[in-house]
Amino acid sequence: MESVQELIPLAREMMAQKPRGKLVKLYVLGSVLALFGVVLGLVETVCSPFTAASRLREQEAAAAELREAREQQALRRQGLLGKGEAREAAPSGRALSLRQHAS
Repeated sequence: MESVQELIPLAREMMAQKPRGKLVKLYVLGSVLALFGVVLGLVETVCSPFTAASRLREQEAAAAELREAREQQALRRQGLLGKGEAREAAPSGRALSLRQHAS
């Protein structure tokens, strides 16, 4: 509020001195940019709770997917541990690829 009260005397003083056109355009441009910044700040302040809530939902969904993938992986491991003999009989894919390059 204080800055608005300071702008009015400044504008009166500028008009009394009869400033050049370029100087007036510069002040008008600065004022418009400042007003634009204030409006963007207000919009960001109003919208920030909504964006924060959506980010939180996305993080929760990603965490749930990760938990589900870990559970499935644990179930696969348990299933493979029950068939330990069959697992030992079958060579792994990496070992085969190393053998092909070694020969």
